[in-house]
Amino acid sequence: MIELPEGSWWDWDIVSWDPGQLCLGAGHDISYAHGLELVFSDPVFVTCPAFFQDPVFRVPTPGEVRLVARQVGETPPVLIAFEADAGGASLASGLVAARQLDIVQGTVFRYWRENLAVGERLARWVKPSA
Repeated sequence: MIELPEGSWWDWDIVSWDPGQLCLGAGHDISYAHGLELVFSDPVFVTCPAFFQDPVFRVPTPGEVRLVARQVGETPPVLIAFEADAGGASLASGLVAARQLDIVQGTVFRYWRENLAVGERLARWVKPSA
């Protein structure tokens, strides 16, 4: 089970995803910035909507554990399950298996800005304005 730090983590999306890392960002309105990241190192199984709201994290079901073990050959150290509103008629399910999970707090701006304060940073894809 995952415990999030106190905060308003309503909006969520996939901030970045490559073979070595999946990063989910969250905040009360992620249009311009997010304040929380779940950073999954070495993700081996991912079922996750690209954008979702108000997730409820839970312990994976025995069927989900078997599914992941069958797909990747073992049960990874991190296995996170959730249900969330992804805009459909019913809740969307998410399941992420990885070697490690880091929970990172701090303001991450999704647009170029200078003079960042301590603890603030720019999203990876933000490039300096011309």
